[in-house]
Amino acid sequence: MSDPINEAAPAQATAAASGENPSFTKLAMRNMVRKGKLSLFHFGLTALGFVGFIVLVAWLGRPQLPGS
Repeated sequence: MSDPINEAAPAQATAAASGENPSFTKLAMRNMVRKGKLSLFHFGLTALGFVGFIVLVAWLGRPQLPGS
């Protein structure tokens, strides 16, 4: 059985060596450095929204105990 991780490594190494097409990660990091405060603000909003959603689902799905 072949390992898909090891098969993809030579292709990535040649792409990185040629320098033609920067990876998505490099572009995202460059964009985050350029727009630091806005990225952190959006990350904070996303985190707050996610936590709020989880709390809402937990509250709506709480068990109904008899006698409460």
